[in-house]
Amino acid sequence: MASGKQHDNATCFWCLPFCLFLSLIAGLANGLIGGLAFAIGGLWLSPDLDTRSKALKRWGPFKGLWWPYRKLIPHRSLFSHGPLIGTGLRLVYLMSWTALLLMLLQPFGFPTLVSVTKVFKEQVGLNLQPILSLLLGLEASAWLHLILDRDPLPAEWHRWRHR
Repeated sequence: MASGKQHDNATCFWCLPFCLFLSLIAGLANGLIGGLAFAIGGLWLSPDLDTRSKALKRWGPFKGLWWPYRKLIPHRSLFSHGPLIGTGLRLVYLMSWTALLLMLLQPFGFPTLVSVTKVFKEQVGLNLQPILSLLLGLEASAWLHLILDRDPLPAEWHRWRHR
């Protein structure tokens, strides 16, 4: 498995410039969204958030948000390192915290969860490309992580194969 420094170097210096170049073919705005999502996915939303990793430390005072995730998700499991599943679960986890925060702040004049959801649906209905760029950038960073770990399959997959 690669170290945190190796993951960071691969994300920032090897693949991010290449990812930005390729995603710019899709257009400037979508390329920047995809490249930024790739960097965020590699540096802050890493599959290693279930351990005491560099990605977890980058959350600073908000790293406590990941405590339940770290307790519930075993390291290198299908739910942390599984292609599509791991990224999806981390996104749902973050959206759950965001929804909770919006509900708590609603009495203080912040937008309601319903109004934020309505605006999001209107924007997605107009153009799916930015959302796809974001999701592809996040998932590409997760795949880079898995490839650097030299075993892109979560531990459960090996157990199932040998049954």
